Amino acid sequence: MKKNSTMATSRKQIFKGQKLTIGMDLGDRFTYYCILDEAGEVMVEQKLPTTKPAIQQVFGRMPRSRVAMETGAHSPWVSRQLTQLGHEVIVAHARNVRLIGESSRKDDRLDARMLARLARLDPRLLSPVQHRSAEAQAHLTVIRARAALVGARTMLVNAARGLAKSYGERLRKCGTQQVSKDLAAGFSVELRAALQPLLMEVASLNERIAEYDRRIEQIATQVHPEVALLKQVKGVGTLIALTYVLTVADPRRFRRSRDGGCYLGLRPGRRNSGSSQPQMHISKEGDRYLRTLMVQGAHYILGPFGQDSDLRRWGLKLSERGGSNAKKRAVVAVARKLSVLLHKLWVSGEVYEPLRNSSAAVGAVA
Repeated sequence: MKKNSTMATSRKQIFKGQKLTIGMDLGDRFTYYCILDEAGEVMVEQKLPTTKPAIQQVFGRMPRSRVAMETGAHSPWVSRQLTQLGHEVIVAHARNVRLIGESSRKDDRLDARMLARLARLDPRLLSPVQHRSAEAQAHLTVIRARAALVGARTMLVNAARGLAKSYGERLRKCGTQQVSKDLAAGFSVELRAALQPLLMEVASLNERIAEYDRRIEQIATQVHPEVALLKQVKGVGTLIALTYVLTVADPRRFRRSRDGGCYLGLRPGRRNSGSSQPQMHISKEGDRYLRTLMVQGAHYILGPFGQDSDLRRWGLKLSERGGSNAKKRAVVAVARKLSVLLHKLWVSGEVYEPLRNSSAAVGAVA
């Protein structure tokens, strides 16, 4: 089909009285878009720079249309801008749109056309997701920036320890927060000269991370008071609680609190067929960083400093079933139950009782 140019004919004349469906394949520099009319015929196929002025220019004068795009780095701000322009925006879950991801004829133009056709047929085929608000994204960016610095600090500390070992020396044991240039004080002159700048960078990162920690505490206290409800669980600090609140965004998105574990990809996959019911790994869908934090919280709950609670007792009992992976499975299972518990506390606003079920069982026996 011959491509139509939006430059050759006035957009107002082309789109007047039309109920349009638009598919957008977002790229880092350029975005391809395909416009379908009410009959499903291609009206326009073009590309534009992935910038706010370009999107404003192309879509600002269009009538209200249904616009579909896949999740990606640019989808949050593009979807917000198009919504402000009055369009109905559908953000497709990229992992679930197999017609696009696994297509044997895949390019940006065809992807945009397929998105438009799916959105015109039934938006539910796109497994639509809801992006968080600009404020929530800004707050979550603080958390993600801190995580990037923590990752860089870990990498530098591991590098310093490895370099010292290769020279026949060892850095003394300490937490990453206590790393400073003085750790290399007892080394030879050559090794000390090589490692001190690296250790100074680690110390600088510690200062930056501490600044982020203070900002995170401030955001939790001033903007998200519901974080205090989640912090009732020992092992859930401000970082885990705030990340949970910002990632989930709306607690009413789940019909049941149990759906929280599925949302974070902590439930086992399922591939049953007839009498075959193979044991699958967890799905690992949803936000990877929050899932990592939930597992860290589960490690604390099951660890030596964990508070006695129904969740801890259940997890320890599960880990005692034996097998080489029993402890790992117990940690993941506790992380899943922890996500359910946090959602329940958030929705109900209840006071957390660590041994609620155990106390009820004792009372029933008595």
